[in-house]
Amino acid sequence: MATKLKFGLLLPHFGEHASIEKCIEGSKKAEEYGFDSVWVRDHLVFEPHGMEGEDNSHIEGLLVLASIASVCKKLTLGTGTVIAHRHPIHLAQAMAGLSTICGGKVIMGLGLGTFQHEFAAAGYPNTLKDRANLARINAELCRRLWKGEKVTYKDEYFDFADVELKPQPKNMIPIWYGGGTPASCRRAAEYCDGWMPGRIPMLTFIKMVGYLRDQYQAQGRPMGTVGAIPIVSIDKDLDTALSKVNTPGLIKEGNNPSKKTWVNFGKFKTYEDIRGLLLAGKPEDVVKDTKEYEKNGLNHIVYDLRFRYADWYQQIDYLGKEVLPAVRS
Repeated sequence: MATKLKFGLLLPHFGEHASIEKCIEGSKKAEEYGFDSVWVRDHLVFEPHGMEGEDNSHIEGLLVLASIASVCKKLTLGTGTVIAHRHPIHLAQAMAGLSTICGGKVIMGLGLGTFQHEFAAAGYPNTLKDRANLARINAELCRRLWKGEKVTYKDEYFDFADVELKPQPKNMIPIWYGGGTPASCRRAAEYCDGWMPGRIPMLTFIKMVGYLRDQYQAQGRPMGTVGAIPIVSIDKDLDTALSKVNTPGLIKEGNNPSKKTWVNFGKFKTYEDIRGLLLAGKPEDVVKDTKEYEKNGLNHIVYDLRFRYADWYQQIDYLGKEVLPAVRS
């Protein structure tokens, strides 16, 4: 049976190798190879995760996607994820504008973000409860504005009257909730169209997809789309591929107390323990792991090459010439 899995790339618009040229040229290659989508991160005050270095370069993601829309006409443009530190009118307008520019092929990943300081910098309360409220409110108000409704709204965060958005999105924009915890599954099932964890081990992914399915059923809603954004490194063999990645940093991240709901929490020691969070090895190894993801409920995989952005074009070639054809066959 032919795969129904969709394939995406996380663009190099952040960190040491941030480059709009790489984003655009890489997207052109991705489109030629038949990738389905390209994706960006979102930050207001970018602070790299410890495992990805210290360079805080960050080209604003929505601007990157808009620039790509002018040269790539087949790719879906995704945010993995927008953080709810924008005013919801601004977010709705920006995403509707992106939809207009690219012909409606947009997915809005939405999340709480990792860093409280970004919400504080935007002038919002930054507790976990407040950030969760802001994400839910942004989703609700974006949908109302995208439908053409004239919106009046007032709560502890926002106060506005008779706001109407034009142009509306070409198509209604699906919203996927970003996060890898049980709470993220519950929020996805409550008010989103899909769920998209970032770095998540395979065993945890399998457990969470079952939980997600239960949550959608409890809400009386059909199962949402399931995405994932694993880190990827492809080379002549596993050892070489792992040598290009901060594997110890990823293992340390997996053992972080904030991940205590993960399977085998605190016991990650090797690559095999975090497989799925990281896909590494020869192209056929990445093919195998990608197929395992799909077998266990994945609908849309976004390959995160952040540790190989120095070899960005080579890595796209590996994926486009060897991985995608093998999975699709």
